[in-house]
Amino acid sequence: MGLFGKLKKALVRTQAAIVSKFVSPKWDAEEMERALIAADFGPRLAAEMVVAMKKRLELKPLAGREDALQAAKEELLSVLAKSDAPMDAASLKALPRVILMIGVNGTGKTTTIAKLAKLFKDQHGKVLLAAADTFRAAAIDQIKLWGQRLHLEVVAGAHGADPAAVAHDAVTRAKNGGYTHLLIDTAGRQHTKANLMQELQKVKRVVAKIMPGAPHETWLVVDAPTGGNALSQAREFHAALHLTGLVIAKLDGTAKGGMVVAIHRETGLPIRFIGFGEGMDDLGAFEPQAFVDALLQTGSHET
Repeated sequence: MGLFGKLKKALVRTQAAIVSKFVSPKWDAEEMERALIAADFGPRLAAEMVVAMKKRLELKPLAGREDALQAAKEELLSVLAKSDAPMDAASLKALPRVILMIGVNGTGKTTTIAKLAKLFKDQHGKVLLAAADTFRAAAIDQIKLWGQRLHLEVVAGAHGADPAAVAHDAVTRAKNGGYTHLLIDTAGRQHTKANLMQELQKVKRVVAKIMPGAPHETWLVVDAPTGGNALSQAREFHAALHLTGLVIAKLDGTAKGGMVVAIHRETGLPIRFIGFGEGMDDLGAFEPQAFVDALLQTGSHET
């Protein structure tokens, strides 16, 4: 099964919750809005989409299912117009390309890092991992285990070590070792804890001092099942750390796929990757057209 097929499968529950409302012969605005909110499009975006659909109906009645799906597709794509904004050219050319990975506890951040590492390695990159989550000994062991499985080097410190010091050593190793990518794992933390946010800011300062311009990317990992809670996480982390993108994990098995649209609509942050399964290859670059086609169960992107 190709990536598009996996994405369609992951979004089937969200699709079931909303598509019938889009294509109902007796289109009901309140019912549509409730369905969108239930799928975690958020009250604001749900209301905007209902208004947009009303305007379409005033101009031209929907002729049938395909007409309705096309209208819904166009509305969703208009919201996601900048969700796959190109990455900064300097970031893409940087060697090594330093990517700081952050997120709250339980989002699947470390597994997502491993998937990204495999993806970059498969693209002929030389990838280094940094275990800067020194708060939990198990987190260090987990990164080391992924390193062994993927045959990648890992820079790690002792349990309780200064995360900024681990990041410093990792950047030095990446620069001297000819690496193309450095993925830095950090401790999961609640976005409301000021002291922990300051710790991340220190990591960024140290990394920038040893390599000007780094970290080139700061990505927040959010898990789709948290729905609307992911939005508050993104706002707080972005305010403190100037995020450059989002990675959506655990999209499979949830009816809250609308949060992907809502979180971009509210934050303006690009969505870099989405994870939709437990396999190491169940992660791909975010493409608005493919996402909307999968969400509405239209189109075919299989190769």
